[in-house]
Amino acid sequence: MSISETFPTYRARYLPAMSAAQITALPDRKWAPVIIATGAIEQHGPHLPVAVDSLLGQVWLNLLLARLPAGVSCYVAPPITIGKSNEHVGFPGTLYISKTTLRLQLVAIARQLHEWGFKELVVLNTHGGNSAVINYTLREIRALYGPSGLRISPIKSDAKIDVSPQESAYGFHANEVETSLLLAAAPAHTRMKAAVCHYPSFIGDPGELRPENAPATYSWASQDISPTGIMGDATAASAEKGAQWLDLISTGMTADIIHRHNEGRRRATTE
Repeated sequence: MSISETFPTYRARYLPAMSAAQITALPDRKWAPVIIATGAIEQHGPHLPVAVDSLLGQVWLNLLLARLPAGVSCYVAPPITIGKSNEHVGFPGTLYISKTTLRLQLVAIARQLHEWGFKELVVLNTHGGNSAVINYTLREIRALYGPSGLRISPIKSDAKIDVSPQESAYGFHANEVETSLLLAAAPAHTRMKAAVCHYPSFIGDPGELRPENAPATYSWASQDISPTGIMGDATAASAEKGAQWLDLISTGMTADIIHRHNEGRRRATTE
């Protein structure tokens, strides 16, 4: 088996593909961003694989790193592929870790990358159930090391996804967007004949309390609000939409990494 079959397409930037001596010799460790992908293994309805979130993390990495100019410094840490997915228990295929374990993994990775000499970490999260834990953990890490010791923040993309108001409000899992992205990125693993439309509620309903994407939200488990595990209209998905959104989002992520590269070099010359 050749190295091209063993490591990802971005293996030249992938820290696990390097020897300890190669990592030590990297000249840009003090300012090059290191991306940490956080995903999940969980049910995604009857039509998508359980690895959707972790798979999409690798899709984003493949796309954005391929767009980076050769002179832009950026590295990739090992991913966290199992996330806080306890909201999806009750369906086969869901694996999850606790919020405490996710926090400890992030803190440990940040501490050790800092010990290797890296100063800029970027979290690429593809699972909504991780978001709250990641947000408070990143604040903790920033406070622990200080702004000059270690910078850590989520990756940014200003891409606007055009879906219906109903889908925007109540389509948040195995939905039109996720299904479209998989149709474009991994069509062999998508079974559109099994896709359905299911919303836990509708935008015309009274009140402003919603499960997601609202000022006031409530706790939910997927088995309580969807018999199929789908929240959204998976039948509205298409490969064409997925390809457009992959391009838009990865373009935004690439711009963010280029900005961090430029800012890192600027700081390196002034500190």
